[in-house]
Amino acid sequence: MQEHEEISLFWFRRDLRLEDNIGLNNALQSGYPVVPLFIFDEEIIGDLPKNDARVSFIYQTLNKIHLTLKSYHSSLLIKKGNVEAIFSELTEKYTIKQVFFNRDYEPYALQRDERILKLLTLKGITTKTYKDHVIFESNELLKEDGTPYTVYTPYKNKWLRSFLKIYQKNEQPLPLATSHFYPFETIIPTLEFLGLIKSKQKVKPPNLDIISTYEKDRDFPARRGTSLVSPHLRFGTLSIRQLVKMTHNINDTYLNELIWREFFIQILVHFPRVITQNFKPVYDHIQWRNEPGDFERWCSGNTGYPMVDAGMRQLNKTGYMHNRVRMITASFLCKHLLIDWRMGEAYFAKKLLDYELSSNNGNWQWAAGTGCDAAPYFRIFNPQIQLKKFDSKGTYVKKWIPELNESYCKPIVEHKFARERALETYKKGLQK
Repeated sequence: MQEHEEISLFWFRRDLRLEDNIGLNNALQSGYPVVPLFIFDEEIIGDLPKNDARVSFIYQTLNKIHLTLKSYHSSLLIKKGNVEAIFSELTEKYTIKQVFFNRDYEPYALQRDERILKLLTLKGITTKTYKDHVIFESNELLKEDGTPYTVYTPYKNKWLRSFLKIYQKNEQPLPLATSHFYPFETIIPTLEFLGLIKSKQKVKPPNLDIISTYEKDRDFPARRGTSLVSPHLRFGTLSIRQLVKMTHNINDTYLNELIWREFFIQILVHFPRVITQNFKPVYDHIQWRNEPGDFERWCSGNTGYPMVDAGMRQLNKTGYMHNRVRMITASFLCKHLLIDWRMGEAYFAKKLLDYELSSNNGNWQWAAGTGCDAAPYFRIFNPQIQLKKFDSKGTYVKKWIPELNESYCKPIVEHKFARERALETYKKGLQK
């Protein structure tokens, strides 16, 4: 790149695709040639293992983007380090007129982006940000009194009404203005150079063929009944707009799951305290047992309850867990073992390939009964009944527990006893 040539930067983050990328499309219409940039933020990856599967997936996706950009006579600029320091270095080296990026809604990202905005403003560089990760941002859907929704159904109804008004036109994504990328050539740094190691776990491609029959098969973990889109929405390799347009009028059950995703994102934005606190403070006095041995047995999939253990072993081995099984394992940890939901939430955060703070937090608080629009505390899944209903032939559990009929461990706690203990503990906590 020429040091004195005027350019725009497009900063890739949770939007790792060239197609239907709102911020990128706007950058390409800016009048300046666009340099695409990705930064491995050390504040984020510094706490992850070097072979984290999600980071490997990001790296593989960046390689694909880079190869496509090469066909447009451009490249992807990849950096690793402190984001502010990198932007400061780039602004000193190149004549950057504008920086474009799509908005992120997690607390750390909001604080980081505010610092970058200030840095660029001081240097006289225009920053333009866009909505790309969601259909509706948190302040676009509010109650009549201007307050956020904390119950899903009225939020969903408002979401659907708003969607029909705005997205009735079948607008196609803007074609990529490929000639507007800055022509330059660079070499993608290797994983080793970045201090990373390739993971053996793989992010699976989306399985969109199941959308039309989603509600029939989605609760049965042995079936190929889920779309596997969540990691792709998390990292933006799939456009939420294209997915919603594809889903709308085809399967309401599937669309509802996508709306739940946006519901939890707006809860996180309006109530960031949920990261470390119960959404409902009335649950703050629950006396969790937090027995380390019980937690370890849950983590490793050795509780003696097949549906729970199969789910945890699947998670540990693959980074995936079926949604029905997530509910069962989370309920078991909080209700049967009386272990604080925050411990389970943190474990899932380390292991899930589709980990997204808002959904992980929202679903864990739902399971514990402490969250907004949560399952009532007295709703306690019976893992044995769940097994009979959703894996009656044992296909799923046998796959993950080969010793099931031989040396399988005894239940960590008896269900009836655990249920009564949980009810008593929750009642005591709620009375304080």
